[in-house]
Amino acid sequence: MRVKSVIKLGTVAALTTIALAACGSSSSSSSQAKDQTLTWMESSALPTMDSSLATDVVSGETLNNTGEGLLKFGKNSTTHPAVAKSYSKSKDGKTYTFNLRKSNWSNGDKVTAKDFVYGWQRTVNPKTGSQYAYLYADVKNANAIMNGKKPVSTLGIKAIGDYKVQVSLIHPVSYFPTLVAQTAFFPQNQKAVEKYGKKYGTNAQDNVYNGAFKLTYWTGTSDNWTLTKNTKYWNAKSVKLKHIKFTAVKDPQTALSQYQSGKLDATYLSGQQPKNYKTDKEYHARNSSRVAYLELNQRKDTMMKNPKARQALSLIIDRNQFVNKVLDNGSKVATGIVTSGLAIRNGKDFATEGTIPAATAHNAAKAKKLWNQALKETGRKSYALTLMADDTPEGKSTTEFVQSQWSKLPNFKVTNANLPYKTRLARSASGQFDAVVTLWGADFPDPITDLSLFTSDNSYNNGKWKNKTYDKLVKEATTTNANKPAARWQNLIDAQKVLLKDQGIIPVYQSGKPQLVKSKVKGITYFPVSSNWDFSKAYIAK
Repeated sequence: MRVKSVIKLGTVAALTTIALAACGSSSSSSSQAKDQTLTWMESSALPTMDSSLATDVVSGETLNNTGEGLLKFGKNSTTHPAVAKSYSKSKDGKTYTFNLRKSNWSNGDKVTAKDFVYGWQRTVNPKTGSQYAYLYADVKNANAIMNGKKPVSTLGIKAIGDYKVQVSLIHPVSYFPTLVAQTAFFPQNQKAVEKYGKKYGTNAQDNVYNGAFKLTYWTGTSDNWTLTKNTKYWNAKSVKLKHIKFTAVKDPQTALSQYQSGKLDATYLSGQQPKNYKTDKEYHARNSSRVAYLELNQRKDTMMKNPKARQALSLIIDRNQFVNKVLDNGSKVATGIVTSGLAIRNGKDFATEGTIPAATAHNAAKAKKLWNQALKETGRKSYALTLMADDTPEGKSTTEFVQSQWSKLPNFKVTNANLPYKTRLARSASGQFDAVVTLWGADFPDPITDLSLFTSDNSYNNGKWKNKTYDKLVKEATTTNANKPAARWQNLIDAQKVLLKDQGIIPVYQSGKPQLVKSKVKGITYFPVSSNWDFSKAYIAK
């Protein structure tokens, strides 16, 4: 990510009114093919289309192209206009006013300020069970609502007429515009939610859409789904694609064959494939803000609660060998949970500043010594666990390699369990695992998007690692020092160091995203954070 695209942490502007102009398409009708259908490969099936419940990149990508929030992400993770045509911020940085354009849902209903109020309230309502509700923590009364202490009606968002939304924050949040670009902040049509009930967002029909496309085929369990141009979209005239056909292809060789035969316009590469195509004109090495880490279930297991055991499990892994010899796809060794290039301050990368080298080092002798000490301290002679991950090629490669590394520890047996993406997500969330390979992509360009995951009460803290110092540092960064850039930056640096020193998680690699895209595909927008893709300006050239 280029430095100019990175948000400077903690900055708060004076009263500003920002007029936002829609980005036009540079394509002309004469350069377009007649069949405007894009065929796109995914490695996993679509889990949900409920924006309050979606937690994964596949759901996020689909939601991002069938829905639209106040703002949207564009190239280099910059924010652009969406339903809001302009917005202003108060001098104290705690009040945002968004001016909405006139737009419609796919069923013809108007998209109004009340749809944002309802969508936000539904997401923070504890009865909904949204894992992303914590993103609302800076909105007035959100925390009290999530804890069941105040009604959802007290959330700091209100509709001023049909086309003005006012948001009240408890303190300034420099990255707030990037927050409202998330799918978790999308508007929701109350009539549709109540009409479809439990079926809402579980298939193509039981939903309505306000984005450039609408979902027209998806059974809820199918490995393929189809988006169709939404003629009710406010900027439908600029949308060139008629259809986007997604297909989940788990086998990389099958996907490559389908790409070569013209059945797919884009495919992700894995294994030895990237090496073979790096000089191809259709090859793209995408920058990624996604990190893979091992999460250990510390809820009850005394072995996983033992810091020496966690440190041993980290030290025994030769990450350089895995990244360079096994993956070989542009991935690199992770230095922490915050990926390189995500946040820069005074020319310094957070990923470099906030690392503890020992937390991602390889030292087999020390690992074995620590492991034996942990066995003795927990009264064990041996230990066994199951390592869970997705059933994707990358997931299988990771579990196989980690299993081979962990098996070098004395008296330790590791069993692998590679599960369908949707199943793995559900088991991770409910704590049904011993150890799990988790892949997390930053939602917005600020370290807090990664570091907030591991506070004691965060819904994404699946392993339930807890550290009072860590909680205190993250809280200071989001409250006391929210408007003090230097102090906030240091809070976050110190927090990551606490996480790494205690080996609250085991970072493994920052994911590369090598891809082949047909040269006839034009106008797609990729951004490293959040949902990654916007197809609203894409088209198929002749």
